[in-house]
Amino acid sequence: MKIINISLDSSDLMTLLAEAKEDNLLLRTADGSEFILAEVDNFDRELELTRQNLELMAFLDERAKEQSTLSAAEVRAELGL
Repeated sequence: MKIINISLDSSDLMTLLAEAKEDNLLLRTADGSEFILAEVDNFDRELELTRQNLELMAFLDERAKEQSTLSAAEVRAELGL
């Protein structure tokens, strides 16, 4: 694992980090790449519990089969932003 120190100047990143303290986040880029943002408080235990969540694992399996993605502009339009 690579550790990257971040600047507190990025308000978008700081917002995401604050949200990740409350709940793990799945971040999706425009090209469909996905990343998990989670607080590393007790990550090993969290990972173990997540893997045991059969409903979540089934959901992720189904999502992995999806072919289409939405652009940020499409999401904003759907949300009326």
